[in-house]
Amino acid sequence: MRYLMTFSYDGTNFYGYQKQPKQRTVQKVIEDALKQINGGREVTICASGRTDAGVHALSQKAHFDLDKKMPCDRLIKGLNSLLPEDVYIKKIEEIDDNFHARYNVIGKEYIYIINIGEYNPIERNYVYQYNNKLDLNEMERALKFFEGEHNFKSFTKVNDEIIDYVRTISMTSLTRDNKDMNKIIISFVGTGFMRYMVRNMIGLLIEVGEGKRKAEDVIKILDQEDRTMAGKTAPACGLYLKNVFY
Repeated sequence: MRYLMTFSYDGTNFYGYQKQPKQRTVQKVIEDALKQINGGREVTICASGRTDAGVHALSQKAHFDLDKKMPCDRLIKGLNSLLPEDVYIKKIEEIDDNFHARYNVIGKEYIYIINIGEYNPIERNYVYQYNNKLDLNEMERALKFFEGEHNFKSFTKVNDEIIDYVRTISMTSLTRDNKDMNKIIISFVGTGFMRYMVRNMIGLLIEVGEGKRKAEDVIKILDQEDRTMAGKTAPACGLYLKNVFY
């Protein structure tokens, strides 16, 4: 029986999502819990995509197969009782055996949170503590140049496994948190995102906000298809996978 799971996690103390030898990962702790539920038999979960160390998820998705059918509410309760406090299963539903949590994705939404006010040690693992003023109007103008279909090779780690660096970003936004006007929330909705892509885009946007780059530089850097032209990678702590769309 195949199930689709929606879950959230605090990425602070994980070595990323994907299972790796001798490392604490999100995939590993969930699969360990599922193994107990499945009578000691191994269960592999397949997520919509991986996240790096320190990156958080509000609604990650993954599918898995069990040897026998189990009620979804029982699965949720059982998993959450076995999982550590930094992972939480929000929803489980039965799905068709042909459904694939990665290959059926049609879009994702990531958000990045920046604090431009006073340093907050309590939030240091969840909000990028930039703690300086930024030109938000210019950043918002630059952000719009990312929208549409582009080759994002300048904004990802070059990988021999990647054949096509073209992705489509359908929507972006830059807003202030209503509860704390010093917090800036930047959102990207697109067909897919490559490794470090969002954090590299944020890094460039910050340079625009600092006055070191112009908004129009986004166009030039996209055209150059050269990672060395795009600047620094923003810290992982401010990044969240917010939604996965099917």
